[in-house]
This record gives sequence, C-alpha cells and structure tokens, in this order.
Amino acid sequence: MGTCGVVTAVLMAIFVGYSYVKIKPLLEFPEKPDLGEKWWKASKPGKVDTTIRPFKIQVSDQILDDLKYRLDKTMPFQRSLEGTAQHYGMNDKLIADIVDFWKTKYDWKQREKLLNKYPQFKTNIQGLDIHFIRVKPAKTAGVKVVPLLLLHGWPGSVREFYEAIPILSAPKKGQKFAFELIVPSLPGFGFSEAAEVPGLSIHEMAVVMKNLMGRLGFDKYYVQGGDWGGIIAHCMSVLFPEKIIAMHSNFCVANGVKSMLKLAAMSYFPSLAVEEKYQHLVFPRMEKMMDLNLELGYLHIQATKPDTIGVALRESPAGLAAYIIEKFTSWTDPKWKGLEDGGLTKKFKMEDILDNVMIYWVTRSMTTSLRVYAETFNKASYALMVDYMPTEVLAGCAAFTNEMIFFPESILKDKYPNLIHYTVIEGGHFAAFEEPQLYADDVVQFVNKVENMQQKPPTS
Repeated sequence: MGTCGVVTAVLMAIFVGYSYVKIKPLLEFPEKPDLGEKWWKASKPGKVDTTIRPFKIQVSDQILDDLKYRLDKTMPFQRSLEGTAQHYGMNDKLIADIVDFWKTKYDWKQREKLLNKYPQFKTNIQGLDIHFIRVKPAKTAGVKVVPLLLLHGWPGSVREFYEAIPILSAPKKGQKFAFELIVPSLPGFGFSEAAEVPGLSIHEMAVVMKNLMGRLGFDKYYVQGGDWGGIIAHCMSVLFPEKIIAMHSNFCVANGVKSMLKLAAMSYFPSLAVEEKYQHLVFPRMEKMMDLNLELGYLHIQATKPDTIGVALRESPAGLAAYIIEKFTSWTDPKWKGLEDGGLTKKFKMEDILDNVMIYWVTRSMTTSLRVYAETFNKASYALMVDYMPTEVLAGCAAFTNEMIFFPESILKDKYPNLIHYTVIEGGHFAAFEEPQLYADDVVQFVNKVENMQQKPPTS
C-alpha cells in the first residue's frame, strides 16, 4: 500500500471512529422513567371517588339551538379557486354541502340514541373523570374472555370503533376467545375531562390508561390503537410490560436513529427491505415527500399554539367540521384531494363523520384535544424517549397502504423485537372507522396467534 493509500485508510479510520463516538449516544436509551401518578387538577389532590358511574350522552336543547343558530350564520363561504378541488384545503362547495346536510338531514336526537347503544361509564383517575365504553361478550360458554383496550387518536373519538365493536365482541365459530372491550375517550377528548395543569403528554396518558384498566379489575390485558392511540399503546408496553399481554397497532412507527439510518441505507437496496409492490410506500420519491409536508401543517400549529387555533374551532361549527373532515379526505386516500366532493362517501356516511364532529362540538373539547401535541413535542417529553424505546411485549402491526408513513417489517423489528404479526392492508388512516371488518379481522388474527403461543407447552 502506498503512502497515499495509508493516509486515506488512516483518515477513514478516524472518520469512522469519530462518527461512532458521535452517533453511539443517539443509539442508546435512558433508563425507563418512573412517571408516578400526577394529579391533573389545579386544586390540591383530594379524596378520589373510585366508583364506576353509569353515563349517558345527553346534550341539552340549549347547546343544539346554539349550534343551529351558528350554522345558519355561516354561509356564503369564501369562493375557492377554480379547479383546486381540495388541494388548498376544503373547498367552498364541499363545506357548503356538509353544512346543508348538518342543518337539514342530520338528526342529533337519533344519533344520540345510536351513540348510547353501548354501555358507557365514567370514573375518576388522577383527578380526571374518564369516560369509557365497556362491552362484554354476550356468549362466553366454552370460550376464554380476554380484555382488550381500544385507543383512538386525533381527530378521532370513540365513534371510530362503533362498527368494529359488534364484530370484535361476537366470537366467530371456532374462535376460542371472546373480547371484553374497553373503549375510553382519551383525557381532554370527547366526554373525558381535560387536564387543568401542563404536562399531560402521551406518556402520562399511558399512565392514566393503565390506572383505568386497574380500576376495572384488569391485571393483564391486550391493547390496540391507531394514531396517538397506537403510540400510547406502545408507551404502555414499554412502561408497564407486566400489564400487557400483547399490543396491536395500525400506526406502528420505528422512529429511532438506528431505524432511520437503516432505512436510509436500504433505500439504495429496496428489495432487501420490502416487496417491490410496496417499495413506493417505503421509499417515496421527492414529490411524495413534498406531499407529506403538505399534510403536516396542522401538527406544527397544534404543537406550538393549540389554544389559539382552538379559539376559532370552538366558535365556528363549520370551521370545526372543515378542520376535522379535511383529514378524512387526505388521510384516507391522498388522491381524494383531487375530487370535488373529497371522496368522502366512497368509504364513509356523512352522518357517521358528523357524529365524530359533534362529539368535539358538544363537549367543547377541540382545544383540549389539541394540547396533546404541545405536551408531547417538547424537550421534556423528548428527553424521556419512551416512544422511541423497544418493547419486549408481543406485538402486531397492521400497515395500511394509504397511511402517511409506511414502515417495512424489517425496520419495525428494531422497535418491536417480538413482532409476531405484520400485515399490509388496503386502506387509510382511520382503520376501524373506514374498514371495520378488515381491521377487526386483523386484530382477531393477531390475538389468536398470541393465545395459541401461550397454550403451547415450553420446549425443553
């Protein structure tokens, strides 16, 4: 080797060594934090009412009359630019049609009966009244009853699960287990009370959900979620693995430095990471990355100034509908942004989508729901690194093809080393709402794998 070659080798060795020293701390995780059990009221902690109280949705005529008055004052809307469909956000024709449907065809009193079809309750956890649905299987003879915690995200609610609940709670022929479903409204969402002091991040919500399940008498249980619910499910599996039988998510994300570096390297050899037909989802071209950036404006606003945008959304029902329902267009299928009607009726019924909007409106919970972004995207929350940590809990991931981010199984195993179930399903972000049968079937298949594993005798 000549002098030039020796110098080059030495410089490369120095570069690699320096890079390793710099990157190594990023690949390590701090100690798993003990978050304790914070009190989320502004008042000093007092005696907690541990009772579990029946609850029914009952919205006053005063709130409904006020809504009607505001809807009557909303039109005409600012005219949209010609030929832009939904590319600038929701266009005037679509929001006008939604408001008209809301005023003339949507009957809250009938929808209220629908929303009350499942048993609902409230109980106080860490100072907050937490709302939840609890559905027990009708037939349990000859089957094992297993508890399943279902967690929604933003801009969703418990309404997302209504079509999936009867599928999950009624075991199929030959199925050896039946689900007892617990479906809570996250703190600050819908009918659950909001924190009065700062700090209620996704990690702290994981504590609240663990304590809710403990209050209901469940020592071990399954957990499933999408969007924030999927991330909270992961946090629960990291913080309280002894409580989680297994976790399933339709929002599996491998966001650690190691995974990102591997993903970057695999982009040069995509066939090593994922099947060819899904490579465009994992390794998007630059224009696809630009499309993703177009969908993240809301996140920056909500992570920095949630209370400011919250004022507007609390005062205008049409504004609230546009802000929420826009996501049901672009997050279900990005191609729908090019359609004048937003493509909404291809997968959803307008009254079902408005149920979700109404839950935010009648509870005035939009501002408080937005705060989870500000509480999670900050230095203190990042320092915990809980949502980056691998979990040893058995895991299952349903990767929906129109989800904004799509990870191959090989990368997800960095974060879920015991990933025993991975499926690719056609569909978008609101899995349980959009494709309840496919969603429920995947959850059942995953739990069936776990139950069969637990029944097998250990090998010697």
